[in-house]
Amino acid sequence: MPATRLIAKTFLLCVGLLSAVCGYAQGFPNRTIRIVTTEPGSTSDFLARLLAQGITPGLGRQVIVENRGGGLMASDTVLRAAADGTSLVLNGSSMWLAPLMREDVGYDAVRDFAPITLAANAPSLLVVHPSLPVRSVAELIALTKVKPGELNYGSGSTGAPSHLAVEMFKSVAGVNIVRIPYKGTSPAINALLGGQVQLMVVPPTAVLGHIKSGKLRGLAVTSLKPSVLAPGMPTIAAEGLPGFEVTGPFGLLAPAKTPAALINRLNQEMVLVLNKAEERQRLFNVGVESVGSSPEEFAAAIGADILKWGQLIKAAGIREE
Repeated sequence: MPATRLIAKTFLLCVGLLSAVCGYAQGFPNRTIRIVTTEPGSTSDFLARLLAQGITPGLGRQVIVENRGGGLMASDTVLRAAADGTSLVLNGSSMWLAPLMREDVGYDAVRDFAPITLAANAPSLLVVHPSLPVRSVAELIALTKVKPGELNYGSGSTGAPSHLAVEMFKSVAGVNIVRIPYKGTSPAINALLGGQVQLMVVPPTAVLGHIKSGKLRGLAVTSLKPSVLAPGMPTIAAEGLPGFEVTGPFGLLAPAKTPAALINRLNQEMVLVLNKAEERQRLFNVGVESVGSSPEEFAAAIGADILKWGQLIKAAGIREE
């Protein structure tokens, strides 16, 4: 065979092998990737849209957001989807905590889903009405022990962060505070502003303005370390309850049998987006802190969350309505 023909055939063979390798590395079917999440306008929706826009160029696929309303609809949708990397769910901890509070969920978050990344975390603030004569966590605990069952707190629906966070506070501090449930966080905040309830745990963005105006008093942030979302605010852990930590995680997951190569590729692209300064700032503006973990770290976080909250939920007898 002439040398020129041999070189040409070798070149074409190398190109073919390279194309095959690249195609395998890409691995996704040649169609749109969707991130399924909760209702439009929610924090999950904002985060999903930020990621969809950010990872589209790197994946070479159009990535869209599909809203499925509240509750478990987003998780149910992806549970039944093909495990080919084109259907992802972005949700908060309710996705893996709901099975601990109700029996009709229809999935096991650990068995049926593959973690991609813990995208962001949202700390909360412990706030009180100014009429309550306390200015620190220690003073609040002391007052509740003097007046067991006389103080109350507002919360959203059963199992909402505003509910579980105070129940964890009660458990760790060993105090009795009566829950007053509302149909959502906003009505509960209005009740707090009006003095119908005396304390709450809420996202900083929802109450910082009221704290600055003196309508509410902030006591501490629920994250283990001080948060840039609540400048100057101490942590509950540093104010008398060492180790106390309650945050709202938001993560991406795929159907359980999605190939590891696709999970890792998605993780790589998402972490790149989440580490960009401008995207971190955009998330900060809506009250969440960018994380961008590995799949293994996210899986460990889910397992720890289930153990931690499972014990509280069982001890407190919490069941979703």
